[in-house]
Amino acid sequence: MGNKMSIEKNTIVEGKVSGITKFGAFVTLPDGSTGMVHISEVSQTYVNDINDFLKVGDAVKAKVISNEKGKIALSIKQTQPKPDKPQKPPKPRARKPYKPAPPVTSPGSYEWQSSQSSSPSSFEDMMSMFKKTSEDKMSDLKRAGGESRGYSRRGNGSRK
Repeated sequence: MGNKMSIEKNTIVEGKVSGITKFGAFVTLPDGSTGMVHISEVSQTYVNDINDFLKVGDAVKAKVISNEKGKIALSIKQTQPKPDKPQKPPKPRARKPYKPAPPVTSPGSYEWQSSQSSSPSSFEDMMSMFKKTSEDKMSDLKRAGGESRGYSRRGNGSRK
């Protein structure tokens, strides 16, 4: 076997692919040791299936990214030229300055509010108007539905 001290971090080594797994490839180096190229270090592009990039027996050039406790981590993508990127990062879209929503002045535009020409003079008038429209809506729902929908105080609505 050759000199194992030659496998140092950041050096470029050449070897042959000796095995492929779904998470990476094993590379036999000239000194007889084996390093592993993780799937994320195979190419500058996304690698879904490592078999699309490497085959057993392929000669590869790789950079040693770590060599700890006899485990050699290699990177093929760090030996490849980086893909061309635009010189300037894309400009973020200009945002309009924050403007708070207008304050809520009423709980909503309900029919009983909009159908009135003048506002009720007292709380009792407002309550009677609300009860009338509420009863009208409930009777419309009962007429349109026919069957019971959902919750019933007596349990199952279909019981007789």
